[in-house]
Amino acid sequence: CMDSMVNKYTANKRLRSEDAYTPDGRADMRPEYPVIVYTRILKQLWQEVPVIAGGIEASMRRLTHYDYWQDCLRKSILCDSKADLLVYGMGEKPIIEIARRFLENRKEVPRNIPQTAYLIDKISIEYNDIQLSSHEECLKDKRKQATNFRRIEEESNTYAAVRILQKTEDGTVVVNPPYPLTMQTELDHSFDLPYTRLPHPKYKDKRIPAYDMIKFSINIHRGCFGGCAFCTISAHQGKFIVSRSKESILKEVKAVMELPDFKGYLSDLGGPSANMYMMRGKDEGLCRRCKRPSCMYPGICVNLNTDHRPLLDIYHAVDSIEGIKQSFIGSGVRYDLLLHESKNAIINKTASEYMNELIIRHVSGRLKVAPEHTNNNVLEVMRKPSFDLFEAFKKIFDRINREQNLNQQLIPYFISSHPGCKEADMKELATIIRRLNFRLEQVQDFTPTPMTMATEIWYTGYHPYTLKPVFSAKTQQEKLSQREFFFGYKTKEKELSKKQPF
Repeated sequence: CMDSMVNKYTANKRLRSEDAYTPDGRADMRPEYPVIVYTRILKQLWQEVPVIAGGIEASMRRLTHYDYWQDCLRKSILCDSKADLLVYGMGEKPIIEIARRFLENRKEVPRNIPQTAYLIDKISIEYNDIQLSSHEECLKDKRKQATNFRRIEEESNTYAAVRILQKTEDGTVVVNPPYPLTMQTELDHSFDLPYTRLPHPKYKDKRIPAYDMIKFSINIHRGCFGGCAFCTISAHQGKFIVSRSKESILKEVKAVMELPDFKGYLSDLGGPSANMYMMRGKDEGLCRRCKRPSCMYPGICVNLNTDHRPLLDIYHAVDSIEGIKQSFIGSGVRYDLLLHESKNAIINKTASEYMNELIIRHVSGRLKVAPEHTNNNVLEVMRKPSFDLFEAFKKIFDRINREQNLNQQLIPYFISSHPGCKEADMKELATIIRRLNFRLEQVQDFTPTPMTMATEIWYTGYHPYTLKPVFSAKTQQEKLSQREFFFGYKTKEKELSKKQPF
């Protein structure tokens, strides 16, 4: 899930040198806010033709949102783009229904399709509608914006959501509740369509960096119940996991094997997280009443089934196919799921077996995990587990590597300048990663993006669930000062090299 502006600019608001989604990685082919730009052009050319917006950019901006690049609170993208309808989230169901409605009546834009949003002058309010503070109220009071986010997030994480309304000076934005959870058969049908798995023919002989990364990968499930404060995956794909059947996955593996440059290696068997396949609530009735944004924070839900056996079964089935030399796991692994002590001894045993098989057979040399920080106060704002769990997982990783005579690397991802993080916290992080002998190269400076809790905290200064003030590093100097702690070892090396005689 890549926001169009994150794809174009760095956290320092500098133009990126490469656009991973354009031919040859050219950074000058996509405008800022493409949904707004392209929709306005279409409306200028064909005023009567309905325009339907969708995807990450539109979905995350369907209501009042903070824009980091313009440093202001913006209205719904429906107001700025003049799109007739907006499809949010994964759009297979709504777009089919929209097409069917237009075939029946080409003149009217449908207003009652689930998982869509639209702008209207006047609307009759129903008894169970959620009325957010208006855009203009949020401009005057940041706490109202923070409170709005909590209501939006909680509603996004329920089985049976209701309609959301927000007034603006342009009218009222209406967000219809989403479709019921996608069934496995429906997800299989979507993935089983006869895709070429190739870039459009017009890009022949052009390199598309993002395609190179995913052309030999298999997506085995949708959704994420991690609920990380800085991530949009659960907001876009949902908290509840929908998994593909083994038959559908194996069918796609065989299709990948037919690609002309396939050499026998799958780059990923995963999803938003590597190891959530087939995981769901033991008692669905409890899930239907739940509004928790995360099934894993502040602790793993007692109702969550954390059994890794279905996932191991997929690995074994894929690896048994003649012509598959090795399948790697490129998605991020949630080690807190693996280290969780279940009351079921079989599930605990299977988690241990999964760790062994993952590390021995499915690592291409580097295993990615995301502790994100070391300080408990920062991790609490992030909705991430204690760093102690990462250290426990590292010990297991190192032990298995020694026993198997492997030379693999564990690659931890960290974020600087996240809301709640101060320089003292980064100094603590730097001390710990030096103790663990990590030399970090791939690190991330927090970038506020629409519809994440971290962004709402960063902009408003308040935690949406407590309305207590939270510190954020905001100036470029403050952010740089935090980021430099990642690379303290480089400064020391430079100082040592200056002292060495030639």
